[in-house]
Amino acid sequence: MATPKYKTSKASAASRKAVNMKLSAPVLTACPQCGTQIRPHHVCPKCGYYKGVQYVNPEE
Repeated sequence: MATPKYKTSKASAASRKAVNMKLSAPVLTACPQCGTQIRPHHVCPKCGYYKGVQYVNPEE
């Protein structure tokens, strides 16, 4: 089994790991019923519709 010849520095290890830790803003789409910005494939919290069918009665 291969063994490293030199110790990997903390900076090298951290910069290698940092590539996978980038955060991105969630994708938002407009609700076709009311126009509110919602996550895709989720029930709209404002009107309660998903794909043209009302699943949840909104509390107003």
